[in-house]
Amino acid sequence: MKTTEKQFDAVNFMRHQRDKLSEKLSKMTKSEILEYFKNIKTEKSVRPCAK
Repeated sequence: MKTTEKQFDAVNFMRHQRDKLSEKLSKMTKSEILEYFKNIKTEKSVRPCAK
């Protein structure tokens, strides 16, 4: 059996991102959370480019 060394650990990355987001959201009210996700959606959405 061939083993390879990971250069990027996706599970560890996702856990870290989830923990960061949970910490940030725990300090917000419900309306602040909704506003946060509305703003993130418009700032970081990937839109297809038709050529």
